Amino acid sequence: MYAIIKVGGKQYWVKENEIIETEKQAVQKGQKITLKEVLFFSDEQGEIKIGRPVLKDVEVITQSLGDFRAKKVITYKYRRRKASSHTKKGHRQNLTRLLIEKIKVA
Repeated sequence: MYAIIKVGGKQYWVKENEIIETEKQAVQKGQKITLKEVLFFSDEQGEIKIGRPVLKDVEVITQSLGDFRAKKVITYKYRRRKASSHTKKGHRQNLTRLLIEKIKVA
């Protein structure tokens, strides 16, 4: 059984007992979240449901495992033949780990 969900403007292919890393959510560690934006669902028998745009009778129940910061991404701009025209910037994105506990079909 799996589903495709939308969290923070991105789509994730999820199964039960799987851990995903999403954009930072406003939840505490250990708190349960019910995600209702399910775009696609498939069960064990191979039956599929496709939302237009979302499925109303399918929910994904998750638990927050805490927040963390991603690995630093460094961008470097360089313009040739310009002595003082180069910049170096770093960025670390704030993320949340979510444990997919159950895919619930009403």
